[in-house]
Amino acid sequence: MTLGTGECVTARQAVDPRPILIVTGLVQEARIAAGPGMAVICSSSSPTQLRALLTVVDPVSIRGVISFGVAGGLDPSLRSGDVVVATEVLAGDARWVAGLSLGGDLIDKLTSGRRRVVRGSLAGAEEVVTGRSGKAALHSETGASAVDMESHIAAAYATEAGLPFAAVRVISDPAHRALPALARAAIKPNGQIDLAAVLRGIVRNPTTLHALVSTGLDFNRALRSLRGCRDFLIGTELIESEALVSNAA
Repeated sequence: MTLGTGECVTARQAVDPRPILIVTGLVQEARIAAGPGMAVICSSSSPTQLRALLTVVDPVSIRGVISFGVAGGLDPSLRSGDVVVATEVLAGDARWVAGLSLGGDLIDKLTSGRRRVVRGSLAGAEEVVTGRSGKAALHSETGASAVDMESHIAAAYATEAGLPFAAVRVISDPAHRALPALARAAIKPNGQIDLAAVLRGIVRNPTTLHALVSTGLDFNRALRSLRGCRDFLIGTELIESEALVSNAA
């Protein structure tokens, strides 16, 4: 099943006009993903809000689901801007397999320049994993390459709906970098950054400025890489597979 192009796999198949559902956490990610053939939703980094948004999405109206955006690094070898194409998504005792096939020409485009593309698992979290120790513990527990707050929810939705699922995430804050609490607190409900809140936080604690600048540089690098990854959305073939394996007793 080819998603994103609006074209059929063979000449005898009818064209499927339904869009792909793109699940994002930030408005910047949503803007990058938006375009013809895409139905984009933004959770504003709120798992509760994402689940509410998905309740009003009719699964019959879409062709597949892709989790798309930035993520926190768990693998110490990954740097900001590196791309993780998910092989699976892990959350608690659940494991969702991500089906994604890439053509050689697409891989060549994505790996051009300084962008590094790896295949690995993603850990799903209900809250931002901010500290280095927390990232290290999660990496040790799951072996995941990165963590985000949308992929596990998107994967569960796709599984329940019987839809193909994939996840493409770009490292924003690497494993060695602690995400400043102020950066998290400054995200508005619509996913945009509250600059006034950032300035107030710096005035109260000027020592946070260096950490914020470093975080901002990493984030901007990740967004540039994410823009280059939009080819994933328009040239990706999702593979339907047995999507959920539960290890629960």
